[in-house]
Amino acid sequence: MNVFSRLKSVLMTVLPLSFFDIVDIAVLAYLIYQLIKFMKETRAGGLMKGIVVLVAFYFVAAATKMKALTYIFDNTFDVGVIAIIILFQPELRRTLEKVGHSKISKLPGIIPGETNETNKWAQAIDAICEACEDLSATTTGALIVIERETRLGEHISNGTIINATPSKEIFGTIFFPKTPLHDGAVIMRDGIILAAGCFLPKPEKEELINKALGSRHRAAIGMSENSDAIIIVVSEETGAISIAENGELIRGFSKDTLKKTLNGKLFPEKTAKEKPKTEQPPHKSEGKNVFGLFKKK
Repeated sequence: MNVFSRLKSVLMTVLPLSFFDIVDIAVLAYLIYQLIKFMKETRAGGLMKGIVVLVAFYFVAAATKMKALTYIFDNTFDVGVIAIIILFQPELRRTLEKVGHSKISKLPGIIPGETNETNKWAQAIDAICEACEDLSATTTGALIVIERETRLGEHISNGTIINATPSKEIFGTIFFPKTPLHDGAVIMRDGIILAAGCFLPKPEKEELINKALGSRHRAAIGMSENSDAIIIVVSEETGAISIAENGELIRGFSKDTLKKTLNGKLFPEKTAKEKPKTEQPPHKSEGKNVFGLFKKK
């Protein structure tokens, strides 16, 4: 009876909740959820475990009156927030860019209708997959960037404007060896090949990437670190098809798995309604390091 009395007294101090109290709790819960999701999808998860361990050591040092360790921990935690911002500057920038580019149509409960842009991307995906299959068979290197919310104007400006409807023949012509545009990247916007021969940024912490990965894979990783774009790479050494996104490189795609992946990323609402089929998924290369970059076998 004593327990119920205490519980009742606690509830009476909180209730009744006003409308703004409920909104306050809902917003806080959403922010905590997004923080947990952010930590799971980035390197922050591992860092968080390290912080928990340090905090535990701090309390032990404080309880046992270890003055030297307590002093060191106090000064470390003073600059901890600044250190976290510096360490996770790329991830924080991408997160803020996603918030800034968010559209009302992408909010939960609002499903966009079928548009001309959707039809263009459906046709473009077919052309990309067919082209990658042909380029892979002939071990012809290729680099295709699919622009999403983050605009890539500065990278488009250093290439050659094409404004062409995608087809496997156009991709084959662009990436044919010794042609003027074959060494650069193709950038696509709204289902159209907007520019070719574009130069992409180098990856951060390039020294941590396996030296076996060529310049196209490195450029793809660098572009994925600086934007939310999807970058498709065809290796000119092995013909392997890879996708770079959010600083990670996933290899081993076939025409079918590439098409399924692109549909899932560009049309998530449509893909969620379809029943999943059992397939052999693409694999991530062995030896992932702390920066999400994958080594080649």
